[in-house]
Amino acid sequence: MASLALRGSSENPAPTKDTTTNPRGIPYAPFVDRVEDYVTSTTDVESTLKSFSEMISKYQFMESNTQRRSAGLKDKIPEIQKTLAMVRFLAGREEDDEPLETHFELNDTLYAKALVPTTKEVYLWLGANVMLAYPVDEAEELLVGKLGAAKTSLENCDEDLDFLREQITTLEVATARVYNWDVGQRRKEREGKGGKS
Repeated sequence: MASLALRGSSENPAPTKDTTTNPRGIPYAPFVDRVEDYVTSTTDVESTLKSFSEMISKYQFMESNTQRRSAGLKDKIPEIQKTLAMVRFLAGREEDDEPLETHFELNDTLYAKALVPTTKEVYLWLGANVMLAYPVDEAEELLVGKLGAAKTSLENCDEDLDFLREQITTLEVATARVYNWDVGQRRKEREGKGGKS
């Protein structure tokens, strides 16, 4: 079989031989420009269509995972921003400031009143039921880094979703082209047999 022509867009130029994936390693889908270069006979059609179907399923699986990751990041970013704002607020308090009266959540519907003295240490949830104490400056630095990483990851997810949708569409078009080519070839074979009778 001939090699595949790979597809690109105006934003993402067609990949070279060295670049057959996007920046995060998702492969480009084959773009079938001329079916004859890809499928040599009608016997190759079934395996080619099956291969395309499997690739579409893989891309859809990646798309589903990327959508979940994106949704998680969209929930996580506001939480990080809120925590960062609170850490910055605590960092701005002076030693001789009055204790801060606040309400904090004990449970979904249960709050308690508390007096928060000026502090130079905060406790951050890191995940997996782990909480660590940080000096306020280090906590701010950590949260700024996590916020930047989360925003970058969200941008990457959005790019990947666009890329995956494009690859799914490319494979659907390739599938239709191969299928239509097969129908045309079978029609020619029937007409050829019918004309000889």
